[in-house]
Amino acid sequence: MNPIALRLLNQQLICPQFDKPQEVVKHMGAMQAQEYRLMRWAVAMRTKKPSAKAFKKAFDSGQIIRLHLMRGTWQLVSAEDYWPLLELCSAKALAVIKGWMSSNKISILDEEVKRIREILVQTAADKDSVTKEDFVYALAEKDIHMDDHRLSYHIRYAELSGTLCSGDLLPMKATYALAADKVKPHVKMDRDETLAMLARKYFQSRQPATLEDFVWWSGLNINDCRRGIEILGNSLLVETQNFASLPRREYYFTDDCRTRGFRKGKYLLIPPYDEYLIGYKSRDIVLSPDYSHRAHNNSGIFQPIIAHDGVICGNWTPFKDDLQATFFMGEHEADLQEEWKRYKTYQIK
Repeated sequence: MNPIALRLLNQQLICPQFDKPQEVVKHMGAMQAQEYRLMRWAVAMRTKKPSAKAFKKAFDSGQIIRLHLMRGTWQLVSAEDYWPLLELCSAKALAVIKGWMSSNKISILDEEVKRIREILVQTAADKDSVTKEDFVYALAEKDIHMDDHRLSYHIRYAELSGTLCSGDLLPMKATYALAADKVKPHVKMDRDETLAMLARKYFQSRQPATLEDFVWWSGLNINDCRRGIEILGNSLLVETQNFASLPRREYYFTDDCRTRGFRKGKYLLIPPYDEYLIGYKSRDIVLSPDYSHRAHNNSGIFQPIIAHDGVICGNWTPFKDDLQATFFMGEHEADLQEEWKRYKTYQIK
């Protein structure tokens, strides 16, 4: 068993199965969306024919939603999964955000939350999509002035309450819309159903992965994660492996794990905060600990990375006219232009 090949296949990074961006997001369950411009490539590169235009269409129509969710950070979720995941994850995410506020000595009383939310809702209701600057202007009209940090917390509160979610996709700025207008209601799921759904999507798209990986990624407590695995029963398999010189760990696989399609010699230009790394607590299967600082730092800042046959070996620079790449591991004389062309073509379609 080649764990790297399995991850590439099941993450849709090679031999992708999907035509539409929304299908990728639904398959992945949730995708980190910290970088507003490059989250689009993270999704598009997992489709058969990457297209920025197709991503915008799915985003603007509400088939893909961006909000602060797992671990209190930006995520992309499908419209179908939005309400169940919000109900499952919001309490834990809110606790994380309140912890950040406490450490920054910021206190927001319920009275203030209610007053500010009314203004945010009215502002969003007046337009299809609003920017943070629109909120600042609307608050100023009410003679309310607050720093950007405080306003960001109010927006996150509104997201986690199911009031606001992403609006239309702009080139550089995030926008917000009323969630009730953007995302149609779905059949309500009970907690066990949602836990099983999330566990299934996590392991089917990131296998092989461990319980600890799932706990890290989901932001849920370990008992909830174990419960999700338990409900899946025999459809989730577990094997103890020590890949290469790594510690022995219990890895989970789904009964329909993709195993065919690996192509040697493939280079990938992977955006920062991509699920290929951030989806796991332990990243040493694909990234040597000696070079982890080239991919991310201890503060949670992730860099654009190059993978060769799934192994992280270099960095690249997006938003340039020509490919700029540096390697920190191995000897790489191969031409990266094929992958660079795929990235540039996706932007101009």
